[in-house]
Order: sequence, then structure tokens, then C-alpha cells
Amino acid sequence: MMTSRVWVLGFGIWALGFAVTSAQTLGDVAKREESRRKQVKTPSKVYTNEDLRGGAGAPSPAPATESSSPSAPQPAAPAAGAPPKDADKAATEDPKKNEAYWKDRLAKARGDLDRAKTFADALQSRINALTTDFSARSDPAQRAQIGNDRQKALAELDRVKKEIEANTKAIADIQEEARKAGVPAGWVR
Repeated sequence: MMTSRVWVLGFGIWALGFAVTSAQTLGDVAKREESRRKQVKTPSKVYTNEDLRGGAGAPSPAPATESSSPSAPQPAAPAAGAPPKDADKAATEDPKKNEAYWKDRLAKARGDLDRAKTFADALQSRINALTTDFSARSDPAQRAQIGNDRQKALAELDRVKKEIEANTKAIADIQEEARKAGVPAGWVR
């Protein structure tokens, strides 16, 4: 029993010593990555949504001709209906559509969503109170009035829920529009 503990302890010390002597510092890793990046001559290909679409409307790849060698790179044909590259740059360089424009637009949409959610919570509280009040009344005239108020509040809650869905969709649409325009992700968070 004692010898097995000695062996386990000895192995643990050996493994710890090995780990300490072979550990790399963050600086070493950074220097190695920097030298690797300097060796890379051509930038990697950037894939866009047009490259990934495979359904209808996407151009099929052109068959290789016999005169071209298989190792020669083929120039990429622009996708059908794809905007030119300059249009993407213009969307982010447009002075009206700078960082403040996107942040303000998204803040307004989020503010609308928050107001609608708060109003929906208030309406739900009112509906709950009216339901309780309705069940506590025995006078038919009072019950009828409370029932009408409750129905109006329910109809208003349905309208506000649709408004919440519309505001949520508007936020998603703004983020998608910004993504398509090449806006940095930090501008629309």
C-alpha cells in the first residue's frame, strides 16, 4: 500500500516537472503566430452569403475548359444580382449612415419594444384585477360593466402583443440590414 503511494507521488512530481519545463509562455505563442502570419503571402478567401447559396437564383459554377490548367485559379464571376464591391464600401462610408445613425435607430426600436412590453405587463395586471373584481361582484349591472372593461383590455393586450412582435421583427430587420451593408457588429448591439 505504501509503495503504491510512493509511486503515485513520484509520478505526480515527474508530471508536474515535465509540465513546468515544457510550458510555453503567451509571448512565445504570440511570436510564433506573428512569424506564421508573415509567411502567409495571400489573404484567405472571404466567403459571403452569395458564395453559400446553392438554391434557385445562384449561378452554377462554370465547367472547366480544356485549355485552362487545373492549377490555374479561375477569376470569380460576380453572383447574379450581387451589388458591386464599391456599393458595400459606400454603405459604411455614407455620412448619414455612420455609427451614431445605426445606434440611434436601434435604440429607438428597442425603446419602442420596451414601452410595448411595459404596457403589456400593465394591461395584464389590469386584466387580472378586473377578472378578480368580476368574480367578486354579485350585481349583474356591475358585472356587465367590469366584463366590458375586461374585454376591451384583452383586445388592447392582443394589439400590444402584435406591436411587440412587430418591434422585435424591426430590430432583427435593422440588424440584418446593417449586416448586409457591412456595418461593424458593435454598432448594432
